[in-house]
Amino acid sequence: MSKTHNFNEVFKIFKKNYREIPLVPVSDTPFHALVAVMLSARTRDETTAVRCQELFKAASTPKQIAKLPIEKIEILIKPVSFYKTKAKALKKLSQKLIDDFGGEVPKTLEELISLPGVGRKTANIILARSFDIPAIGVDTHVHRIANFLSWVDTKTPEQTEKELMKVLPKKYWVDLNHYIVSIGQQYRNNRLLAEFLRKNKIIN
Repeated sequence: MSKTHNFNEVFKIFKKNYREIPLVPVSDTPFHALVAVMLSARTRDETTAVRCQELFKAASTPKQIAKLPIEKIEILIKPVSFYKTKAKALKKLSQKLIDDFGGEVPKTLEELISLPGVGRKTANIILARSFDIPAIGVDTHVHRIANFLSWVDTKTPEQTEKELMKVLPKKYWVDLNHYIVSIGQQYRNNRLLAEFLRKNKIIN
């Protein structure tokens, strides 16, 4: 199966076929986006979006969430996976934003990953989505599709991020996660993905 490194063509097709991902409506501020991405780990975006709506009705700022008892946060975010662990991290994250960053979400990778519950993937997604700062957030969709297109040949998302930084022109970094996640959610296995890519002449 021949595959392409024609990034411009791929991004044009992915943009044309983009469908809004479920987390977008609940990511109207950098803080909301950070919470949504953090809670979405190993949880479907549709489930996360619903729980974020309920959480933000009760508490929508770091100050408000920091005041909530952990048990209340657990109730609001359940059934996201690992909701007990995430509830603790979310309360600590909110307090750290207040204590160290004036209640604002920081705009550097180093500062973002200093927050409880925030790893490189989440930090990079927030840099790109909320601040338009070039960064490559590699989740399961980006890892799968980048390998399927032979942009990289990697075993882990961490490796994929490093390799994409080498081969993908920086002008594509901000939109990468946004578009690929949308395509990945629409075509959840490689058979469906291959059919879509063939139909749009991205692969033979």
